[in-house]
Amino acid sequence: MNFYCKLDNAWRENNSLVCVGLDPDLDKIPQHLMSRPHPVFDFNKQIIDATADLACAYKLQIAYYAGYAIEDQLTLTIKHLAENYPYLPILLDAKRNDIGATAEMYAKEAFDRYSADAVTVNPYLGGDALLPFLKRKEKGTIILCRTSNPGGDDLQHLVVAGRPLYQVVAEMAVTDWNENKNVALVVGATYPRELGEVRKIVGSMPLLVPGIGAQKGDLEGAVKNGLADNGAGMIINSSRGIIYAGDGPDFAQDARKATEGLRDAINQYR
Repeated sequence: MNFYCKLDNAWRENNSLVCVGLDPDLDKIPQHLMSRPHPVFDFNKQIIDATADLACAYKLQIAYYAGYAIEDQLTLTIKHLAENYPYLPILLDAKRNDIGATAEMYAKEAFDRYSADAVTVNPYLGGDALLPFLKRKEKGTIILCRTSNPGGDDLQHLVVAGRPLYQVVAEMAVTDWNENKNVALVVGATYPRELGEVRKIVGSMPLLVPGIGAQKGDLEGAVKNGLADNGAGMIINSSRGIIYAGDGPDFAQDARKATEGLRDAINQYR
């Protein structure tokens, strides 16, 4: 099952557009886990098991694992997802790219080493650098388009051929890069009007939407502007708002309540 099919199935089966972001900070995970051999994996596993029927995907930000030199626990988390919830897409948030053989190795890292279903990439190097990711027909290439951070304006609003750069990226995603029907775009919930502009350009293409929760994105505006015609088309990510909803022995159930609340809030606007 390729990325698009897997995602579409998850949207329908769980009636959810929620993506749970597994970005564990060792200073924030419950202290009672820290004496265990794999505290981050145990933390992730309990959250996954508590939320798997409420989510459409899981996103793992590689920096939180590489920064602590715990890539082994990233691998264990992905293995747990793949073996127990194979119908849910695994997104590796790595924002990779480079030229030539280096891009090939980044694709190998995401898809062969970690077995992710999709990876986030930077389009700044152009189409030839994206090709090593795009040619993996069964995998997803999630391209940065309009990011949720304020500093994104510095480049993404530069005018190119009469339009802001993020709109050019969106159009190229449709016309130049999506031959294998495996492209998605990152567009932040912090800019719902621009989210709507991107949706008009890309049609039903999936959009990974960060910025809900800690970044205080506009949920109602994002959903109403970002939905595709089929009532889906969005992967709405929440990381800190879900995984740190509680810090005691019942942290996983607190995460479940937060996920269920976000799913229901999204669905009321669909």
